[in-house]
Amino acid sequence: MSGSGLYDVAGFGPLAVAGSLDLAKGAVGPWLAGPQRPVLRALAAGAGVAGHNWSPLLGWAGGRGIAPALGATLVAAPEGAVLLGSGLAGGRLLHQTGFGSLVTLVGMVPLLMHRRGWRGGLVAICISGPMVAKRLVGNAVPRGDHLARVLVARLLFDRDPVARPGGTPQSSDA
Repeated sequence: MSGSGLYDVAGFGPLAVAGSLDLAKGAVGPWLAGPQRPVLRALAAGAGVAGHNWSPLLGWAGGRGIAPALGATLVAAPEGAVLLGSGLAGGRLLHQTGFGSLVTLVGMVPLLMHRRGWRGGLVAICISGPMVAKRLVGNAVPRGDHLARVLVARLLFDRDPVARPGGTPQSSDA
């Protein structure tokens, strides 16, 4: 379940429709909560991301939450959406979208706290938390004695290391 996979299988049209729906999925909760209830707005933003990441319709598997996070930040803190979009674009140019999105997740908390105070920081934490957790947990339980290596690869690059001949994991960029 990914935008890249959908594009490979069905092309740009279905990708645009699905991406728009994922953006809307992330935006609707914060929009309904409204700016007068900042805690509810932040929790709704995080719930949209978490629901995307661990969908009961997919057996508690799911995506990485980037599109719903973009939708949520467009409503709750648009500068966060600009940061996420920039990280994705930069990561795409460098062929490291996982690393680019991690950089933006790390930068989102101080940016939104600086621009919006505790309300912005809460939005950033509620959105970033499920995204970082999904990176670490993934959709499959790591096997073998290399748990630390798997967790580092998941955190930094949002993917599992590739197994070398003989079963030892290595970075898939090697």
